[in-house]
Amino acid sequence: MASAVRTRSGRGPDGTWEIAFARPHPRLRPGVLGYRGTRIDMAGPRRRLEAPIGAVTLLLDLEGRVRISAPGREPVTLASLYSGMTTGAVVGEHGGRLTGIEVLLTPWAAFGMFGTPQHELAGRPVDPDELPHALGARANARRWHDVAGLSDALAALPGWPARMRLLDDVLTYWTGAGGRSSARVVRAWSELTRTGGTLPVPRLAAEVGWSVRQLESRFREQIGLGPKAAARVLRLQRARRLLAAGRGQAETAALCGYYDQAHLGREFRAMTGCTPGEFATARTAAAAPPAPSALPATDRMAGEATSLVLT
Repeated sequence: MASAVRTRSGRGPDGTWEIAFARPHPRLRPGVLGYRGTRIDMAGPRRRLEAPIGAVTLLLDLEGRVRISAPGREPVTLASLYSGMTTGAVVGEHGGRLTGIEVLLTPWAAFGMFGTPQHELAGRPVDPDELPHALGARANARRWHDVAGLSDALAALPGWPARMRLLDDVLTYWTGAGGRSSARVVRAWSELTRTGGTLPVPRLAAEVGWSVRQLESRFREQIGLGPKAAARVLRLQRARRLLAAGRGQAETAALCGYYDQAHLGREFRAMTGCTPGEFATARTAAAAPPAPSALPATDRMAGEATSLVLT
């Protein structure tokens, strides 16, 4: 079963919130990174900016709908959603009442589970029941052949621990019923993640015994982005983490493989819509009283600076 569920909750002048975290069962790791349950009951709409991360998101709706918008793209409103890898930030908005569970997956695990070429889903949130799942007839005898049915079952359970246990069972079944990602892609992704996106693409290809062209093709299929674009996401993810931990911009730029501080600033703005200083200021403001009693700026990945509460 999933590890012990950790919960945080609060009450403010405009409503209440509760957030639950759990790690998946060891048999699902490292492909399934974590679970985050959210229950929000506020008097008005809430908006969050989500920076790109090295993971795929599966949001399972228990109550409410989310509107996702990004520059240059038509907004979409969904209950449950699947969001693949992207190099740009998105803004999520809901009406004030929302209950759901977010599952974070490595891109290669998502490819194996759902069977859809990930480049078709990069930067494009979709209804997960529009994906093929590759489950076929084996799922028809069970309740868990679609996300809508799973969401209904999760909503009927009495609390977060029971919901996380059901997720363990269902994702284990989906993983077994789906396809398999390439072992070389898994290895290449692990190396790129381990090095924070700083491993040069030719060296990465050589590490797994492919040409650069083969690596690029397989990454697009099973990760969603080419290795160079994926490295940008991982490099900026590490930079945000170091900056949030108090490192200076010049030091962070050097540690993360940017040419200089200006290069870090350009990448930060291109991928989040704001400068490193603006991002840090917004996070500090969100953490200052009375914000924690109203709604916390809870990050999607443990130890990472992924999100900004806008309203």
